[in-house]
Amino acid sequence: MRQLPPFPDLRSFLHWLDQRGDLLTVKDPADLRHEMTALQLAALRAAGPALRFDHAHSGGTRADLPVIANLFGTRERVAAGLGMTLDDLPKLGEFLAALRSPAPVDGMRDALSRWPLLRAALTARPQIRRSAPVQQAQDIADLTQIPVQTPWPRDAGPLITWPVVITRPYGTQADQITRYNLGVYRAQVLGPDRLIMRWLAHRGGAAHARTWAQARDPMPVAIALGADPATLLSAALPLPETVSELGFSGVLRGARTELVAAKSVPLMVPAQAEIILEGWIHPDDSAPEGPFGDHTGYYNAVENFPVMRISAITHRRDPMYLTTVTGRPPDEPSVIGEVFNDLALPVIRAQIPEIRDLWLPPAGCSYRIAVVQIDKRYPGQARRVMMALWGMLPQFSYTKLVIVVDTDIDPRNWDDIAWALSTRMDPSRDLMVLDRTPMDYLDFASPLEGLAGKLGVDATNKIGAETTRDWGEVMTLDPAHEARAAEFVAQHISKARQ
Repeated sequence: MRQLPPFPDLRSFLHWLDQRGDLLTVKDPADLRHEMTALQLAALRAAGPALRFDHAHSGGTRADLPVIANLFGTRERVAAGLGMTLDDLPKLGEFLAALRSPAPVDGMRDALSRWPLLRAALTARPQIRRSAPVQQAQDIADLTQIPVQTPWPRDAGPLITWPVVITRPYGTQADQITRYNLGVYRAQVLGPDRLIMRWLAHRGGAAHARTWAQARDPMPVAIALGADPATLLSAALPLPETVSELGFSGVLRGARTELVAAKSVPLMVPAQAEIILEGWIHPDDSAPEGPFGDHTGYYNAVENFPVMRISAITHRRDPMYLTTVTGRPPDEPSVIGEVFNDLALPVIRAQIPEIRDLWLPPAGCSYRIAVVQIDKRYPGQARRVMMALWGMLPQFSYTKLVIVVDTDIDPRNWDDIAWALSTRMDPSRDLMVLDRTPMDYLDFASPLEGLAGKLGVDATNKIGAETTRDWGEVMTLDPAHEARAAEFVAQHISKARQ
């Protein structure tokens, strides 16, 4: 499945990007407060390279660490982080679908035909090290020495935006790695040894935290900053609950995940990361977080979240700090989301076979709008697909608008979608409205916190009992004439423009 060489750490991936002219070292000063955000977003929207800031500063004080940004600022770099080209992504999508619903093996020949899946499963076992690059030094005395951005003008303070947060549930041991959860949750820096962990209630880290709080015991937490690409993307992927993110990163990397025991908390941490923050979350210890700019393009409201108290900071001898910016798309998370959209398609098809394609427009904040292409065969099928999609995966329970189109409509082309809406949809017949359904509480447009309506739009051709009128016939030309026209344009018109 993997086509590229393994990237055991962040710096090997950056070296690979640099060799291809896809890494730019910025030697001019860049202010961590707001200015770096503008530079990151401008470079990303120009499909520019990953960035290394060697002269980051705050208030005129130069940071000791270089800052890496826009690591996954293009679809090609996201695919490379997964170990493959864009053309190879469907294979990974099929593998993810097989993880969720593995087909039964029919004899030895069938088992051998699935050897890539079996080999991937074998490499998923992490390797435990006694010493590690990420524990070479402990020269960073506190959080204020890490060049953390304050992205937006109204942000409450410095915000760690690419942390891989490592937790385990109460009652487990440090060596029970399959019980670990890896998640990417933003973390507000409160001071030298305190930060706020913003994890939403439905996320794995929050679920683990509830088990520790119920036992009234402090919870050990570790944060990997600057992890290798496979670990970063595994932590962000919507993997099945039965699949370990640490184990799956080995599948993506093409090499076993290397872990080492943390210094001050009972957890195993990525051995090849740049920096590890270790600490504890105590029951009832929380603080108001925010406001901060979010992926919607708006500032979040201030809310209480758990406080992590730092007990140790370990790092490489010459560490780098990895950052990103979240805002109105396009941003780096929305680029990653586009790739994850394609990876999820085989999983979706396995559950809803009539779906041919599905697009989550980046401007729709990753998941709030979905355009679904189906192979329509019977009346009411579009509505059945809407309801199936809303109930299939947790993230689709937050999709507020679903538009269903036929196979002759490109679901990733707004002109095609607008034409289907204009010619195949009647508002009095083809809208399905639901009320008081689950919604991301960050969506302030919803009338109630955590509850909102949903709209399904059937923009398919109407068949059978769906209509009493003669349905229109789409105008098409003879394929042979269209082929000749394309040849004519290539020979005469395109050449004339050159």
